[in-house]
Amino acid sequence: MIVIGVDAHKRTHTLVALDAVTGASRGERTIQASDDGVLNGLRFAVALDRDRVWAVEDCRHVTSRLERALLGAGERVIRVPPALTGESRKASRTPGKSDPIDARAVALAAIREGVENLPVAFLDEQAHEIRVLCDYRDQLMHERNRLICRLRWHLVRIAPEIEAQLGPAALKGPRIRARLARQLGQLPASPELRVAKAQLRRINAIEKEQRELFAELTTLIQAHAPQLLEQRSIGTVTAAVIIGRTAGARRFRSEACFARHAGTAPIPANSGKTIRYRLHRGGDRQLNRAMHIIALGRVAWDPETRAYIQRRQSEGKTKLEAIRCLKRHIARQIWHLLDNTQRPPPPSTTPRRLVITAAPAIMPCAR
Repeated sequence: MIVIGVDAHKRTHTLVALDAVTGASRGERTIQASDDGVLNGLRFAVALDRDRVWAVEDCRHVTSRLERALLGAGERVIRVPPALTGESRKASRTPGKSDPIDARAVALAAIREGVENLPVAFLDEQAHEIRVLCDYRDQLMHERNRLICRLRWHLVRIAPEIEAQLGPAALKGPRIRARLARQLGQLPASPELRVAKAQLRRINAIEKEQRELFAELTTLIQAHAPQLLEQRSIGTVTAAVIIGRTAGARRFRSEACFARHAGTAPIPANSGKTIRYRLHRGGDRQLNRAMHIIALGRVAWDPETRAYIQRRQSEGKTKLEAIRCLKRHIARQIWHLLDNTQRPPPPSTTPRRLVITAAPAIMPCAR
């Protein structure tokens, strides 16, 4: 079997094929990031070995088109986290950095970790839509906060008495913003006043847009995984982060793999007679943050969760260690909830929209 490492870019993809047993190079190729380029890559792979697996670095903003074409052609595709490729690059004997070196690092990481232990590529279009909208809303919130900070500094210079009346989060309220607009309209004209009014209008526009995004996300989540919104301490934004960052629960072999991806799997930190576990600081940090928000919400408002934390603390664990255990339970629960969503149709083993001429027929890899 061969492992084909892929270093993906916007314009080109570099492929390096390695023997899955020895790690010896079997060939390399650079293709265009287009349909014709994918055809050339498939011809290259078919000529090397019928038993093959594609190892693609997990950066779906540039690899989604390639993954979609490979899965449509019946190929087996796995995703390699960028952190693993960094470790392979450090251990490589080849100095420097280039696209072939990076592609080789991706393939070596897949071989070292085991192709069966890495998540398979799974195209969940609804989850992708939710992630795109959620990320855009997050960007809008960051822009709103920056504009609020700048507006307050302008107010310090042009109307310090007005700024002193505003609380730390006052400008997030629509009534206070409306009152501020009336107060600014009574001040004498100046360039700084003009900028302040423009910033306030932009803040109002962002608030309106984010409300529309929130409503759209709620509709998508209710259609995709309504069971998430029924759980304690899981709102629309948290559910959107979970769905978007998970990108299909069925791409994980088990709930333990999902917990590792979410950064909630326990890591042993034993030394001598000390037997303990520590927090896992790897995985998807946005997904881990969502788990942490759920855990803190349940600790604050759920009597059963508080009883669980107290029981763990009575066993000798610190509060942070008890919360780590709670996050592990939450990850297990969420994986089962997402795993119970409607199963997508299996990928076809017949090439779709991709016809390769002058090459052997594409066969699905042995599982």
